[in-house]
Amino acid sequence: MINEVTEKSWVPLNHRERRILGVLVEKAKTTPEYYPLTIAAIVTGSNQKSNRDPVTNFDADDVEEILNGLRKKGAVVMVEGGGRVVRWKHTLYDWLKVTKVELAVIAELLLRGSQTEGDLRARASRMEPLADLAALQAVLESLAAKNLVVYLSPPGVKRGVVVTHNLYPDNELEREKSRQATAPAVDDEPERPTRSAPSRGENPAAISLDEFHALKTEVSTLRDQVLGLAEEIKQLKGALGV
Repeated sequence: MINEVTEKSWVPLNHRERRILGVLVEKAKTTPEYYPLTIAAIVTGSNQKSNRDPVTNFDADDVEEILNGLRKKGAVVMVEGGGRVVRWKHTLYDWLKVTKVELAVIAELLLRGSQTEGDLRARASRMEPLADLAALQAVLESLAAKNLVVYLSPPGVKRGVVVTHNLYPDNELEREKSRQATAPAVDDEPERPTRSAPSRGENPAAISLDEFHALKTEVSTLRDQVLGLAEEIKQLKGALGV
């Protein structure tokens, strides 16, 4: 009899390993010209204040130790560039068996943890295009089928659905489920509905609550991107000795 269940190639990760892998994926997608990354670049990317939760304070020794642990697990490889500076890259496409868009979603969850679908779509879109909420939901369903994503909201909830990755160790995942079970419900609807032309007497400046949430999420995402670019410029100047 053929076993139809595919054995998973990945293993659970601690919070330090998740941060490093999230950074490697993020930088590979947003600044490919600097990828693979040096340890110094990974330190900067891990500790940046934008698009990170929680903020960390790793040093070079921390990062090297974490990378060596991830290499043993098969999640990263070391690349020697021209015999000078050692660089690192992830192997998550093979390790997780995911597509480009699926990896962007997973990376965002690794960087920030549990999120509503609306926030996740806006943030992951900076790495790979996700046209709307339906596009993200299709990706999440695929990841859930691969046991890589967990829905934390109760069944039947339609708005403000909270999801997270499934790379936590078991005890940490249970704590996250308990935390979300006692958290107040989030009314999050990121999709901006198409508005028809205002009728006579209607205030054209008025927007719906849904549109307000969409704009708020987009502003937050743009702020994170600007802060991230500032960190990358600072890193580049440091590398050039400017």
